[in-house]
Amino acid sequence: MATLAADIALTPAAAARVAAIAGKQNKPAILRLSVEGGGCSGFQYRFGFADAPEAGDVVAETDGVRLVVDDVSLDLVRGASVDYVESLGGAAFKVDNPNAASGCGCGTSFSV
Repeated sequence: MATLAADIALTPAAAARVAAIAGKQNKPAILRLSVEGGGCSGFQYRFGFADAPEAGDVVAETDGVRLVVDDVSLDLVRGASVDYVESLGGAAFKVDNPNAASGCGCGTSFSV
């Protein structure tokens, strides 16, 4: 079963955006963060909506919205927070990852 942990965090701004998108798509307010090999720096973040947490997931909850991360990805993002940022360049979910030794200009990939 999924466990609650302080290993990952979802900011209130990100929670509000997830809730808004989930409401429009008639889906549960559950955002999945995973890490895959690839990108310009070695690893890349992937976001998607989940119907429910899966076995082994770590769950962070903010304002009734859940962020789920599988145990393999968690090793690469432990201590990170997911925010939602709007700027002149656009709006996106952003991962503030203390484990990343370097990142790329677009902010979607990193190395450890």
